[in-house]
Amino acid sequence: MREVDIIKKEMKERVKRIFERMKYYLSRLSFRTGVIVFLSCFLFYALSFIALALPIGVGMRGVLWTIFFGLAKTTQYTGLAILGAEGVKRLKKMFRRDSAKEE
Repeated sequence: MREVDIIKKEMKERVKRIFERMKYYLSRLSFRTGVIVFLSCFLFYALSFIALALPIGVGMRGVLWTIFFGLAKTTQYTGLAILGAEGVKRLKKMFRRDSAKEE
């Protein structure tokens, strides 16, 4: 095996371990924290599109949109990682219960 292939394999394993540790750490956070982080993604989505309406240069609009949209995606996936499958089911159940009361 070439030296470059060995280095690539080691780096891939290191990155995999880092992501596994991050996922484990995030899964230990509370349901409430997951909901707060997940709901903050809606704020960043709104900000990303509001930035397009600002009376500033096109380049700056693009930069703001990229930043806020990236934050929205980051908080969305981080919130889902914190909640996990069971937390998402619990969240859906809460929304179904609320919509059933309104009818």
